[in-house]
Amino acid sequence: MAVNAALQRGAVVAAPAGRHTASIIFLHGSGDTGQGIRDWIKQVLNQDLSFQHIKVIYPTAPARPYTPMRGSLSSVWFDRYKISNDCPEHIETIDSMCQALTGLIDDEVKNGIKKNRILLGGFSMGGGMAMHLAYRYHQDVAGVFALSSFLNKNSSVYQALKKDGRELPELFQCHGTADELVLYSWGEETNKMLKSLGVATTFFEFPNIYHELNKSELEKLQTWILKKLPEES
Repeated sequence: MAVNAALQRGAVVAAPAGRHTASIIFLHGSGDTGQGIRDWIKQVLNQDLSFQHIKVIYPTAPARPYTPMRGSLSSVWFDRYKISNDCPEHIETIDSMCQALTGLIDDEVKNGIKKNRILLGGFSMGGGMAMHLAYRYHQDVAGVFALSSFLNKNSSVYQALKKDGRELPELFQCHGTADELVLYSWGEETNKMLKSLGVATTFFEFPNIYHELNKSELEKLQTWILKKLPEES
C-alpha cells in the first residue's frame, strides 16, 4: 500500500540502546511531523524519549485537505468536519489511515516484536488516532497513551467496544486544564466513556497547562511505558 510505504519512509526512528524487544508508535498532532514531535519532546525533557530495549517510531501523516483549515493541505491523520467533540467523525479518512498504520505494526511483528510488546499513542489528534487504531483494530497491543486528546461523543470506538467482551489495552491519558483547543472536559469525558466500556484507564490532569507537552507529563509517560514494556531478561 502506497501510504504505508510513505509512512515507513517518512518515519523517524529512535533506536534502543541495547537489544530491541518492544516498540512504540508515537503519532504527532495535526500539522506537525514525526521529526517535529520528537524535537519537541527532546526540548521539553532535555533529552530524547529513549530506552534500553524499546524502539520509538515517529511517523509523519501524509498531507491531505483539512476541512478546519478550509481545505488547505495539512499533515493530519484524518479529516474533521470541525474541531469539536459534538459532530460526526470523518470515518472514511480515519479508517484508511488505520489500514496504513497497521502496516507499521505488521512490520514490527515481522521483525520479531510481539503485538503485546507494542504501544500506540500520540499527542492531540495523534492520541485520537491511536485510540481508533488500538480499540477498533488492534486490541492485543500492550497499551495506548493519549496526551491532550479526545474522541467525539458518538465515536465509532465506543460503538466497537460495546460489541466486544475481550480484554482491552490499558489507556494512559494526560490533559491540561487550561487547554483552549482540545477542551479538558472533552478529554475527561473520553476517559469516563472508555472506562465505562471496560478499559482500564489512568488520567492525569495538569492545572494551568495549555495545549502543549510538559516535563512532568512526559516523565509520568516514561514511567508508565516501562511498566507496560519492562525489559525482558
